Amino acid sequence: MPVGTEAGSIADDEESREYVVRLLERRARNALARAERSLEHGDYDGAVFDAEQAVQLYLESVILEHTGATPHTHNIRRLLHVVGRLLGFADEVREFVARNRFKLHTLEDAYYSSRYLPKEFTREDASELVGLAREVIGLVESRRARRPTGKED
Repeated sequence: MPVGTEAGSIADDEESREYVVRLLERRARNALARAERSLEHGDYDGAVFDAEQAVQLYLESVILEHTGATPHTHNIRRLLHVVGRLLGFADEVREFVARNRFKLHTLEDAYYSSRYLPKEFTREDASELVGLAREVIGLVESRRARRPTGKED
């Protein structure tokens, strides 16, 4: 692993940045796959935890790719707004967040709730939140594919 690529650090050169971006993407996809498996096997708390991690890691990879820095927030709505500005679809993100505000808030809380609070998620909760994670990643992925890597307007 290249030096200086620990989570939260800034990748100093293009090669290191690309490495960390791909690492975060891979972790995001693995987390989404775990969320889907957990949902299938009845581990609903694990499913929502991994769904949140998948979205957070994916959004962070996009921000790193376009800015060279990792964000200092884990708030999915904030990360999504930053990505919308970077990729030129801020209005669409605003509409998406407005339509999905409650589910996004629930997904953000899932990290803490599934780990530290006496809250259990239901199959319906987990199914909705894993679906939301797929939707967020798909939305950003479709916009990301339309832009040259590492380029801003």
